[in-house]
Amino acid sequence: MADFRRFEEIQISVPGGELAALCWPAERAGAPVAVAAHGITANALAWASLAEALDGRVTLLAPDLRGRAYSRDITGPFGIGPDADDVVAVLDHAGAERAIAVGHSMGGFVASVAAARHPERFEALVAVDGGVGFALPATFDPDRLLEEMIGPAIRKLSMRFADGEAYLDFHRGHPSFVGNWSPQLTAYLARDTMWLADGTVMSSCLEQVIRADGRQILLDTEASGAIKALTLPISFIYAQRGILNEPRALYDEERLAAAGLDHLDLTRTLVPDTNHYTVTGPGPGADTIAAAILRFAGLDTEPARGATPLPDPV
Repeated sequence: MADFRRFEEIQISVPGGELAALCWPAERAGAPVAVAAHGITANALAWASLAEALDGRVTLLAPDLRGRAYSRDITGPFGIGPDADDVVAVLDHAGAERAIAVGHSMGGFVASVAAARHPERFEALVAVDGGVGFALPATFDPDRLLEEMIGPAIRKLSMRFADGEAYLDFHRGHPSFVGNWSPQLTAYLARDTMWLADGTVMSSCLEQVIRADGRQILLDTEASGAIKALTLPISFIYAQRGILNEPRALYDEERLAAAGLDHLDLTRTLVPDTNHYTVTGPGPGADTIAAAILRFAGLDTEPARGATPLPDPV
């Protein structure tokens, strides 16, 4: 299996500054390409385990989205639309005419918007525990809902930690990471760590960008409805448990049934014993995502170990 540490750092000029991205190149020239968008407070190394699972059969490209990690200094514009355009800019920089779009959580919305805006550039979509909007009551409070969904992730953005190890210790107590720690997770958090002048550290993510992106997922019809407009094949992969490892998943059968996806060329796969975060991590989560990419690339047709394929469209 490939080593996730063997990546190339890329800098791409985009409106507002320089976008950072990682490239895990395929072992052979002309191999298929996948471009992956991470979650709302994540960075490109969220895909480290996927890179290993792909094992050099596909070139994997992954940006740090605006306002995060090595793309933190971009001055704007911000939002799901600019992120989607950045995904295409990554393909342009790599000389890839077409690719498989991949997105986790918020990244599922980014990937869906990219594919809807530029259908000629994408072969298929792999949406991982994200990208599907929920029907919301007309009187809902977006800030309250955002707080309920990702409040702990947002609150950490204003926190200061004594050093990098203290930052890791904070995450070791996260309900989704207890018992699921890995070298890939350590590297991912290290990429998010920003050192301050007084020697303390904090997350690299800009809180105002994170909040704006979260509100846009809830309120912007292009972001929330993009996946429903797609005509390309879609693999929807979802975790058994929720954001804080709670029993109810972010996407469960009830929510998926109400999402209005019946008209899509969509297959769905439940990954048992994973939560919203570990569904991209080492093991069955990354294996399932890799298997979907490889199937779309025509390189593999076997289901991933530990996954439960559900071939009937939702």
